[in-house]
Amino acid sequence: MQNRFVVLMVSIFGGAAQALAGDSTIAWPQGWQVEPIPVEPGSEVSRQRAVKLDARGEPAMVVELSQSPVEAGHVVNVAGVVLEMRKAVQQNFSRGGYQSACTRVKPSTLNEVPAAETTCTITLNGGHVITQTLVAAAGPSKAWALSYAGTPDGYQANEGTVLEIRSSLVLDAEH
Repeated sequence: MQNRFVVLMVSIFGGAAQALAGDSTIAWPQGWQVEPIPVEPGSEVSRQRAVKLDARGEPAMVVELSQSPVEAGHVVNVAGVVLEMRKAVQQNFSRGGYQSACTRVKPSTLNEVPAAETTCTITLNGGHVITQTLVAAAGPSKAWALSYAGTPDGYQANEGTVLEIRSSLVLDAEH
């Protein structure tokens, strides 16, 4: 089951929050393993990711933040972005035989930036295998996508820490 989780996490974070963190700062708590994410040379998109391992050394929770520029004058429909993220997650999982059920997209904040979010429960043969939360936020010049996912036990054990990470984000939303 854990190996399947690793493969699923790669597929989730490889595609779901791809286009939407340089100026954003994350204070990763002790015990989280920060993973480098290659970025195209000259790209203004940046991404940060960290993994929290369980006692067996398997991924229990993965958090990723992406930041991209927003064209001057453009207003980002963050609820629409979350709907697209949710659709990508659901399609990726369905290809592997998984089912997903997500909450309605609701207004939220990412630190103090207006956002939208949803949480999805991923099952296989009726068994809960992953919980994932998707968040999109935008300021006048930058947009962010935050995704965090974990095994049922990992999500429950680390949700408080992830919420602390989320509320301590330093987003350069003014420029």
